[in-house]
Amino acid sequence: LSALKVTKETKPGYFGDGGGLWLQVSKSGTKSWVFRFKSPVTGTAREMGMGSINTYSLSEARSRATDVRKILDAGRDPIADRDAERQKIKLATAMAMTFKECADAYIEVHRAGWKNPKHVKQWENTLATYASPVIGSLPVASVDMPLVLKILEPIWTTKNETASRLRGRIEAVLDWATVRGYRAGDNPARWKGHLDKVLPAPNKVQKVKHHPALPYGEVGEFMTALRKCDGIGAKALEFTILTAARSGEVRGATWQEID
Repeated sequence: LSALKVTKETKPGYFGDGGGLWLQVSKSGTKSWVFRFKSPVTGTAREMGMGSINTYSLSEARSRATDVRKILDAGRDPIADRDAERQKIKLATAMAMTFKECADAYIEVHRAGWKNPKHVKQWENTLATYASPVIGSLPVASVDMPLVLKILEPIWTTKNETASRLRGRIEAVLDWATVRGYRAGDNPARWKGHLDKVLPAPNKVQKVKHHPALPYGEVGEFMTALRKCDGIGAKALEFTILTAARSGEVRGATWQEID
């Protein structure tokens, strides 16, 4: 190619300069540089965009093509190299996104799907109480296993149910951040094959405390006493006992549901 040909050419198609560099003229008349090569990694033919002729002159495009050929000579795929570099830049930019910002964004996204306001509050409160003091202001990309353990270990044996739920919530926020491109790599809060190797299983440390139950033989006496109580609550309890209906169904029952 020559600088004049690059400027004058209007016919749509590809025009070779040699060494893998081509001038591409689109049907609409726009012109750009492309580099065609065979990937040393996959063995497939690939085409890499090298920018518009309005940005890069012929000599500049040749210089960029030389850089690409050096990458190929080293046995690497230049497109994969470029994508990896872009990802590094993206992650570096995302370093400003803190764990708390990601947690707030995650909760906001899922708020509509959590119909119970209490569930939203539980998410906000547990993360604010236990996670934020340790990692809230840190870049989400820097959250690692030692930091997760710093949050969980102090309460793992004393408040295991809370700690287990907290671990799951941290895992969910970090997964969200990974999908959004704010971090990369494995999730340090995952349980199976990871934290289960350094923390005891919840069923080993949780002390199960069952709710007290009324002995079967005392039900008749209890029902007699219950019927002497005034109020809709007493009648709802009697209805629940007689029908074995769920308490939520009883409390939300309407006359239209009663035959």
